[in-house]
Amino acid sequence: MSALPLRGNSARMAKLYFHYSTMNAGKSTLLLQASHNYRERGMDTYLLTARLDRRAGEGRIGSRIGIGQHADTFAPGEDLFSRLQQLQVQRSFACVFVDEAQFLEPAQVWQLARAADDLNLPVMCYGLRVDFRGQLFPGSAELLALADDLREVRTICFCGRKATMVVRQDETGQVLVAGEQIQVGGNETYVSLCRRHWREAVGDTPPA
Repeated sequence: MSALPLRGNSARMAKLYFHYSTMNAGKSTLLLQASHNYRERGMDTYLLTARLDRRAGEGRIGSRIGIGQHADTFAPGEDLFSRLQQLQVQRSFACVFVDEAQFLEPAQVWQLARAADDLNLPVMCYGLRVDFRGQLFPGSAELLALADDLREVRTICFCGRKATMVVRQDETGQVLVAGEQIQVGGNETYVSLCRRHWREAVGDTPPA
């Protein structure tokens, strides 16, 4: 087996980051603050969010504390590497920020990894790790496998423990244990809990 080539400037290579958490941990706030820090220093950024999430408006990243920023959107089947490659020719930007990264397709995660490797673009992804059934989103699973740097954004359960899970509720507050994986919603739909209280909420049985 031949040895892999080594490059002297490897320390300067861009990385793919995944900032993950459960609901209401402040991911979008952190993303917007990090983007602002770049721009404050004269470096432009490129923001992306899922097209299906319109809670803050079409093509907009919004946080619960009231700040927001326009963003381009991604949808299933789109080639994000080609988009970034073409955009890099048109204008200079220092970092890519992706909100709602759990909605990325696995192939799109690979495309973002290629952007970090081949275009030398740092890519910061922010998203949920697991759904209301306690199962990984496909995009999040791929990010956990491929990201160079994993960073947990923490929030707490009502008991004070770290929240790692989330339950989905109907309009009456009843906890749901079955349904489609993707259903966009906020505080009226989802509640973040520690594993113990998530187990109690779903009846301590594997959700369907």
